[in-house]
Amino acid sequence: MIMENLFKNIKLIAFDVDGVFTDGRIYISDAGVESKAFHTQDGHGIRQILEVGIKVAVISGRKSQAVSMRMKELSIEDVYLGCKNKEATFQALLKKYSIRAMESAFVGDDIPDVKILKVVGLPIAVANARSEVKQIAKYITKNTGGSGAIREITDLLLKQ
Repeated sequence: MIMENLFKNIKLIAFDVDGVFTDGRIYISDAGVESKAFHTQDGHGIRQILEVGIKVAVISGRKSQAVSMRMKELSIEDVYLGCKNKEATFQALLKKYSIRAMESAFVGDDIPDVKILKVVGLPIAVANARSEVKQIAKYITKNTGGSGAIREITDLLLKQ
C-alpha cells in the first residue's frame, strides 16, 4: 500500500503514552512526585488534527497526574489512564463515534499495545517500539516517542 493512502480516511486515532507521547522514561523525585517530558511540537500537531475533526484518544495502562494535565491542555476529551483492557476501551470508542475499525489508527510501542494494533485499520509503531509492535505496524515513524513521532503522524494525517 502506498504510504500516502495509509492515512487517508482516518477519523479516529488513539495513542499510548509512555514511549509514544514521551521517551518512555518516568522521573520520580525523592518526594515521590512523578514527572514526564512532552514535545511541544507533538502538542501542536494534536491541536491541528482536532481542529479538522479527527477524533483523538489516549489509552494508557498507567495512571499519571502529569499525563492528565497535559491531555487537558491539549483538549483531548477521551483519556483513559490505568486502562487494563485497551482493546475493549478502543472498541467502545469506535461504537461511541460510529467509526469503523478501518477508519481508525493506534500508535503504540510495547507488548500491551499489540492486541489493539491488530484491531485498527492503521497500526502505527514509533521508531523506538519493540520489534513485536513493529512487525504488526503498517507505518513506523522515523522519529522516536517523545521526540516528534506524534507530530510526524499528525502532519501525515493533515496531508490527506
